[in-house]
Amino acid sequence: MVKIETKLPKEKKKKAKKKSSKGTRLTVLLVLGILLIFGLAFGYWAYRTVMSPNVTTPEGKEAVIYIPTSSDYEDVKSVLSDGHFLANEKSFSWVAQRKDLPNNVHPGRYVLKNGMSNNQLVNMLRGGLQSPINVTFNNMRDVDQLAGRIAKQIEADSVSISELLHNENYIRQLGFNKYTIPALFLPDTYQFYWNTNAEGFLARMFQEYNKFWNEERQQQAQQIGLSPIQVSTLASIVNKETNMSDEMPRVAGVYLNRLKSNWLLQADPTLIFALNDYSIKRVLNVHKEIESPYNTYKYPGLPPGPICIPSIAAVKAVLNAEQHHYYYFCAKEDFSGYHNFAKTLAEHNRNAAKYQQALNQRGIR
Repeated sequence: MVKIETKLPKEKKKKAKKKSSKGTRLTVLLVLGILLIFGLAFGYWAYRTVMSPNVTTPEGKEAVIYIPTSSDYEDVKSVLSDGHFLANEKSFSWVAQRKDLPNNVHPGRYVLKNGMSNNQLVNMLRGGLQSPINVTFNNMRDVDQLAGRIAKQIEADSVSISELLHNENYIRQLGFNKYTIPALFLPDTYQFYWNTNAEGFLARMFQEYNKFWNEERQQQAQQIGLSPIQVSTLASIVNKETNMSDEMPRVAGVYLNRLKSNWLLQADPTLIFALNDYSIKRVLNVHKEIESPYNTYKYPGLPPGPICIPSIAAVKAVLNAEQHHYYYFCAKEDFSGYHNFAKTLAEHNRNAAKYQQALNQRGIR
């Protein structure tokens, strides 16, 4: 058998190798080109998913969402979905998952702006970058009414706040008791985070109390012979006697004159508090017989605590009480809200007669 070998000429062999190498390079370039196109396409899609506007709010205005304490990622999605705040929910979920929002949910009050991107929204929620709110309270009769007012503005419910305010061990640590605890509060507007609990609210109020009662104000109180709590107690009476801030220092001066002279305060608002009947328009002799430490017609000195949560204006009025020789005052017969002041009982009785006549004419019994 004859074996025949066929060989390509060296030149043809080189050309074949060259052609094959060129084809491989083209294939690699083609694949790389396709991958690049897909990469660019994915990058563009990812960029738009992350950075493009996706939050929609009613009429393009700011909207507020609340994430309650103990909420999880599903709760967050429900809040956003129920409010129809997302143009594309799937794109939000894609970004949220990649930025680990499910493991970084923070309760609070968050402000949504129309046109926010998924990236902005997720960063805000993941970082707990909530917006504070203004919490306001004034004209509070007692701490239970205060608890109800506060509960309408922050996450803590009224029961938790009220229970803490009646917890004698807790309030004793703050330097108060069940009678004096209203003195802790200074009606004003304060900034809080919405998810503040009862303990957080009271801790902040204690901080504000200590800030208000600085060394200067404590010295003012000492100069008139009162402690800060006693100042608040007297201020609560002043608050119930007049709504006129410009008259408060004069009214405070009357009561300080009575205290210094060891007179009974004989403050009608303390009787109304003792009777717990705020419908009383006219205090009568029968009301003065009630047995209560708040009956300032029976017991000398200040009552055991404030009869309301006094305003800051009333507290300052006591600290800066007008120095005069008035011992009596009576509401003006024109029902302007102001009072006639008197130095003697005879003068006071004349003023009182005019006011009683005006009450009778209006049928107020």
